[in-house]
Amino acid sequence: MSGAMHAFVSQGQIPAPRCTLLILDDDRSWRDSAREFVQSVGASIAYVDNEPSAMRMMASRSVDVILINPAISAAEGVSLVSKLRESFPETEIVAVSADATVDSVLAALKAGAHQFLRKPVSQEDLRAIVDRTADRLDASRQEREARERLKADPGFLGLVGVSAEMQKLYRMITRVSSSRHPVMIVGESGTGKEKLARAIHNNGSARSAPFVAVDCKSLSSEQAETELFGHARGAVPGSIRPRDGALLLADGGTLFLDHVAELPAEVQGKLLRTLQDREVRPLGASKGVPCDFRIIAASDTDIEAAVQQGTFRRDLFFRLNVVTLRLPPLRERKEDIQILAEFILQRVSASRGCHFVLSPEATKFLIAYDWPGNVRELENCLERGAAISTGACIGPDAFPSELTQPKSPCQGNGIIRRGSILPLAEVEKQAILGTLQQLHGDKIMAARLLGIGKTTLYRKLKEYGFADPWPVAGTGDAAPDA
Repeated sequence: MSGAMHAFVSQGQIPAPRCTLLILDDDRSWRDSAREFVQSVGASIAYVDNEPSAMRMMASRSVDVILINPAISAAEGVSLVSKLRESFPETEIVAVSADATVDSVLAALKAGAHQFLRKPVSQEDLRAIVDRTADRLDASRQEREARERLKADPGFLGLVGVSAEMQKLYRMITRVSSSRHPVMIVGESGTGKEKLARAIHNNGSARSAPFVAVDCKSLSSEQAETELFGHARGAVPGSIRPRDGALLLADGGTLFLDHVAELPAEVQGKLLRTLQDREVRPLGASKGVPCDFRIIAASDTDIEAAVQQGTFRRDLFFRLNVVTLRLPPLRERKEDIQILAEFILQRVSASRGCHFVLSPEATKFLIAYDWPGNVRELENCLERGAAISTGACIGPDAFPSELTQPKSPCQGNGIIRRGSILPLAEVEKQAILGTLQQLHGDKIMAARLLGIGKTTLYRKLKEYGFADPWPVAGTGDAAPDA
């Protein structure tokens, strides 16, 4: 080709090629066949027959992949690979040769080549290069877009925060949203696992399809089976018509299983079969119904420990745990606390018709606190502050006492006292009574903060010997249901 440099060629009328390739080889027949096929799969391609032409072209325009024959520069082939790697680190280097030996392959890879192919290169290999490169470029583009969004907005698809941990999470959302692989979300109670699941769903191609959430906590085996799989007519006493379960309701969309570690053992096997066969069999039905959905599971407990203990099926865990996302607790991203507080107060202000703000002293207390209840506790704290504040400026006096009164080393969370470990039931009792004390008897807010139902809270209080009204001065159940 006498060293001439050919312009990039695009396929037909395609305005934006999936990626750009450059071939550095003097084998005209192989270049021509590769060009025709690469264009057919939507990529742009150019070709040169010497090193200086290649270096000039790559310096003047973006090249995503370069396919080179190291032998074109004879003994300097490895040097060429090393030079390309150093000068153009973003470009993928694929070495191509008909006379490949083990030593030459290892030398090229050691010098920085990403892959070594033997000529003649098959169409399958070329397609794989184009597809892999296009996916890499798409992921990079999505990450750039996510960073641009962060510059203008401290949130992302309902999640709020600008900390390094959250920005890393946003980038992961953009990556997993484009696939249908199962996702396991782990994080402490109150960190916002369902919000993360919804963000993944809303950022994917199935965003217009259903998002169905099921809380597996406290479901009996019969309840869980009916909730997930539904039932045929007459299969459940008193049922006069069939009912679709969450699996069928999520067809085409996303099924979110919260507290999945607490799914009854009897239902775990049936769920595993459903995920394997992509077919749902309602309770009492004679045959299954084809169904396609993405599953996102979440747990605030150590689900791997449950697998080790035998309470959660290992095969189901592997099926659900294809991609793991961790939501950091609020104490690990304190730079987000003020941003979150302002975001929450905007919502509270809109609902109450008053523009609430935090005093500087109140903000300091919020940032200093460790937030064992995470974002949920912060929301309840600010809703309570807005409810009892005498004005639009919320000060520390509107916060629960644990935020503003330093604890002694012996107080902690009440689990260890005088060198002994309290029984779990006593820890639970202290948590419930302590929370009610701090909230001045507000049972609704206490139940929400503790993550239990109001009925459960009343039952526990009855067990502890407390009858209504709660013997603490305050508003009690008359407090607004924030």
